[in-house]
Amino acid sequence: MKISVITSTFNSAKTVRDTFESILCQTHTDIECIVVDGASRDGTVDIIREYEPRFNGRMRWISEPDKGIYDAMNKGIKMASGEIIGFLNSDDVFANQNILRRIDTEIQNVDCIYGNLDFVEISSTSRIVRTWRGSPYTKGAFKRGWHPAHPTFYARKECYEKLGGYNTSLSVSADFELMLRFLEKNNISNKFIPEVLVHMRMGGESTGSLKNILIGNKNILKAFEINEITPQRFYTFRRLIPKLINRIKHH
Repeated sequence: MKISVITSTFNSAKTVRDTFESILCQTHTDIECIVVDGASRDGTVDIIREYEPRFNGRMRWISEPDKGIYDAMNKGIKMASGEIIGFLNSDDVFANQNILRRIDTEIQNVDCIYGNLDFVEISSTSRIVRTWRGSPYTKGAFKRGWHPAHPTFYARKECYEKLGGYNTSLSVSADFELMLRFLEKNNISNKFIPEVLVHMRMGGESTGSLKNILIGNKNILKAFEINEITPQRFYTFRRLIPKLINRIKHH
């Protein structure tokens, strides 16, 4: 199946080459690279133009002002022509060259897949700082503090067409809200891949400061409210404690 990999960029010149190389080396070749640039001024657009010929017609891109990362991601969804859609941020890379092949195999009989994630150093995508080990979804899991690692989440385009894209009113955690809406509220079929799919550089929108984590948790509670789902008591603590333990382990 054709897989659309969407990358949103904004002043990403320092890292986006790694992202493009990671896509180009994939052994699954029925792909398209969708790049949504937010009017970068640091040479990112020049790098996009540099790589475009190497994709042999499989890259489509725009560069224009946007209203943030989730607005850019929604633009990418509209541009995508693949049956499967996933996101690879401009500072992230696939864990190895066979990731999209594995995704193509595993998603054949389900609506979405997700897997494990490694957080890596900003300066080295091979140096692991923290890990995210997922587990198969069970009904009600979101209420107990579970959710997939969004960079590993790949879903059929028809799910976005039927259920909608990212809620741009949520500044940090619209990815959580979308997965909550898809899995918990609408019960799309899914499969967990027990393999590291993505290396994610530390310091992104949701991996950075404590302030962002607190804003994210506020947005997540709002996501439950939007979808008329009630989380379990002490939800925030259930969610934060594993994150804090993980941070202590890796410091």
